[in-house]
Amino acid sequence: MNAALMRKAKTGLVPHPNELDRKRIERGLSARKRYLYVSPNVTPVRGGYLIESPCCSRSIDKDGALVDVALILYDAVSGIWKLFHKNHTGGVWEFYSLYHRLTPAIDELNADPERLFWQ
Repeated sequence: MNAALMRKAKTGLVPHPNELDRKRIERGLSARKRYLYVSPNVTPVRGGYLIESPCCSRSIDKDGALVDVALILYDAVSGIWKLFHKNHTGGVWEFYSLYHRLTPAIDELNADPERLFWQ
């Protein structure tokens, strides 16, 4: 067995981020209810994905720059997805909810019933 495969075998595969799920999130965001006229970015981060979007409402950034929308992290130990929204006033991520699958997390982000994500 080569050295790279042995390291992966010892430490286990890191499931996220990966390109397949990044694309799934990107495609899934086309069903969102808010910010329909901008193109969000889905960027891989350690353990998950950062969603950013131009601020078309100008409520967070008066110049319409990219703002943090959501952070989706995968807990490999529990197999749970964690969804966070950005508290722009405090500049911190706040926990929103847990999901057993990625699709319901994307659905919740798209619906945004409390207007916490797409501000």
